[in-house]
Amino acid sequence: MNITGSASAPAATSPGSADHRPPGAERGLAGRRLALSPSRAADFRQCPLLYRYRAIDRFPEQPTPAQTRGHVVHAALENLFDMPAELRTPESAHLLVEGAWAAMCEADPTLHDTITGEDDTAFLAQTQRLITTYYTMENPTAFDAQAVEAHFEIEDDDVVLRGYIDRIDVAPTGEVRVVDYKTGRSPSEAYEAKALFQMKFYALAILRRHGVVPHRLQLMYLSDGTQLHYCPDRDELERFARTLRAIWAAITSAAATGDFRPHKSSMCKFCEHKARCPEFGGTIPTYPGPPAGF
Repeated sequence: MNITGSASAPAATSPGSADHRPPGAERGLAGRRLALSPSRAADFRQCPLLYRYRAIDRFPEQPTPAQTRGHVVHAALENLFDMPAELRTPESAHLLVEGAWAAMCEADPTLHDTITGEDDTAFLAQTQRLITTYYTMENPTAFDAQAVEAHFEIEDDDVVLRGYIDRIDVAPTGEVRVVDYKTGRSPSEAYEAKALFQMKFYALAILRRHGVVPHRLQLMYLSDGTQLHYCPDRDELERFARTLRAIWAAITSAAATGDFRPHKSSMCKFCEHKARCPEFGGTIPTYPGPPAGF
């Protein structure tokens, strides 16, 4: 199986972390219809109003230091697998962290504002510790990735699925492994299903595009060195596809009417949109309507 990725693709992001651009900027530049990504699907399941603010209004959000660190790590690991295997040493990876941070700051000098309370040296040291942990989990000089930052955009029963997969490995015997890097700590058992939602999304995309069920889904938690493995089967992925269709049907209905209702939960403490949320005394702005082409 030949799976290709984009070496120049943007680093993967955490939910909402790419949304600090002006509202509608991505819509206007891309000219694409609204699609379902793992992050946006998770947003809608968590709180439909949050989904609206991120996917339709596209209100700015300030990246957290953890999200910024995650962007740097993903960029460094992407660049690592562009190098010949024998050069993928820890020393090279640490230099790639420095290079990725410098390039990101040159492109967006405001990134320095996201690491409040830290200077570059402290920020880079913490980021490089995540890379050091990565090397305790696998040896990147021992294999080649089939694809890194692999972009997909496919239509599955009128649902457009879109996203980036951190890494896809294909064994000589043909088994496919989907790998996702996480810069936080591994979840408790109660939250494992939520973590695997994203990976099943990726597995379904590979099934639809290549007709292959990935042998293993692998989440690598670089903060504590833990790995979460899962082996899906075709029937499970077909059930997951029905779940995504149900989510999309609910999004479609809400987009047509503007009825994105807030859902209060423990996750609200992380939300930047309380001033626009009636659950916290805020006022919902006038609905701008669904994006063009929706």
